[in-house]
Amino acid sequence: MGSYLDRHAELYDLFYADKPYAQEAAFVAERLAENGVAPGSRVLELACGTGRHAFELEKLGYEVVATDYSPDMLACAARARASRGSRVELLEQDMRALKVPGAPFDAVVSLFDSIGYVQTNDAVLAVLVGAREHLRPDGVLVIEFWHAPAMLRGYDPVRVRRWQTPEGEIVRISETALDCERQLAHVSYSIMEIARDGSLRRLKETQTNRYFLVQEMAGWLDRAGFEPLRWCSGFDATRAIDADTWHVVVTARRRP
Repeated sequence: MGSYLDRHAELYDLFYADKPYAQEAAFVAERLAENGVAPGSRVLELACGTGRHAFELEKLGYEVVATDYSPDMLACAARARASRGSRVELLEQDMRALKVPGAPFDAVVSLFDSIGYVQTNDAVLAVLVGAREHLRPDGVLVIEFWHAPAMLRGYDPVRVRRWQTPEGEIVRISETALDCERQLAHVSYSIMEIARDGSLRRLKETQTNRYFLVQEMAGWLDRAGFEPLRWCSGFDATRAIDADTWHVVVTARRRP
């Protein structure tokens, strides 16, 4: 399940610098508040990456414990926490086998399609059951996942992006191959850092992420002991979910 290792983790915030973390966190906060989890409540985040959503939720008044599988990503998050003066607690945890001190929490969130990284049926169920066990009896779960119809219809086999930095240029080539039988997307990243003096540094990493149907995720939530409350097309509560919806955000409540 490893991803964003070493230098790739250090480049993560550059690659996603245009991601609207504050808007997405505000959307999540709205879903929490409308279900009784107001600012001041305790939130557990799974697969927090470099902590950007966690820091924004903290700004909105939530007490956040943020976990991730990657020590390299957590190291980046720790540096960001220090620079921000944040009090978000960072913990190295495998979300397939959660053991987070201080449970139960008022809410559990997992964003940026991170639940897909665990890939298998057993692992998806383990994540959701673990989340339930860390929630208070009427606690709320918010999960974002990759939507299968959009992936199957519109994925790009090859994408190239470039970033200018003070040191030179960074080029990232993403090559995607689908395993439709297992609902997996294998994404191979080739990254080149081209310095102004012409020197070149290369790195490669392959990540695998699962995509889901809405009714499929509803089944997993039911098996894990959750009642879905609201399904949203990405971070938009007004737009209907359709075949062009790439990301689905679901809010669910822990059943007694």
